[in-house]
Amino acid sequence: MSLFRMERVKARSYIGVMVAVVLGVAAVDQAVKALMLSILTEGEALPVIGDWFRFYLLFNPGAAFSMGGEGSTWLFTTIQLVFVVGVAIAAPRIHDKWQAIGLAMIAGGALGNLIDRLVREPGFWFGHVVDYISVGSFAVFNIADAAITCGVVVFIIAMFWSEMNEKSEEQETGGV
Repeated sequence: MSLFRMERVKARSYIGVMVAVVLGVAAVDQAVKALMLSILTEGEALPVIGDWFRFYLLFNPGAAFSMGGEGSTWLFTTIQLVFVVGVAIAAPRIHDKWQAIGLAMIAGGALGNLIDRLVREPGFWFGHVVDYISVGSFAVFNIADAAITCGVVVFIIAMFWSEMNEKSEEQETGGV
């Protein structure tokens, strides 16, 4: 089997992983949002670990962790859609498992929040994201936001790790 063919086979296996992670994150995010909508009342805290960790329902027109404002909702919607589509297009070119997982976690979180922006009030493309996790005095967020943040960390570590491995291989082979 040629080297080119082996790389394509390897990339295909990550496409499946990426699709599973993207859809899994988005599905869990939407399921938990539905649960939280059924048990929480907007603006009322439900303590879990004292006042430090609580569920607190709010509808966020801005970016992750309640950043940004009402006037930017369309921009966040567009960015999320472009990122999800971009990851789908780039997926066949991803040859590192952890980079693939990191990107898929980010895309899954973006998709989870994108679904809110497309189907929730005040309407298509301008919908508000359901946020419900409140830790200390930090902003209120959701599973999609957490997946995006964790995905960025995984992706960055994977990039550094990959670069270190490439440099190590170059030194072992004498730069050939």
